[in-house]
Amino acid sequence: QVQLVESGGGSVQAGGSLRLSCRVSRYIYSRWSRRCMGWFRQTPGKEREEVAVIDSDDRSRYADSMKGRFTISQDNAKNTLYLQMNSLKPEDTAMYYCAEGWGNIATVDFRYWGQGTQVTVSS
Repeated sequence: QVQLVESGGGSVQAGGSLRLSCRVSRYIYSRWSRRCMGWFRQTPGKEREEVAVIDSDDRSRYADSMKGRFTISQDNAKNTLYLQMNSLKPEDTAMYYCAEGWGNIATVDFRYWGQGTQVTVSS
């Protein structure tokens, strides 16, 4: 099994920054050549939205509204995934989740999910 625990959320004023972290604990074998990590967000009553995805070769993709503002990265030695969020807007307010799956940035199947960390951006 895989356990993912997010941290780093909180309240911030519009225009500010936050860095989210996702600590990953793996208890099953995962093929590095097919492993992908991602960040997603969701607000009450709305569908889950993909924020960013990174694959085993550190290739990444972003939702259009996050390009230039958010950066996804990973530190394999620390088993940690990051999401640096700059120039935050009130529309970014959501519960943010990290996830692990298989594939690449073109095609990925996410299977394991964290419990989420709340991000609130005030105007």
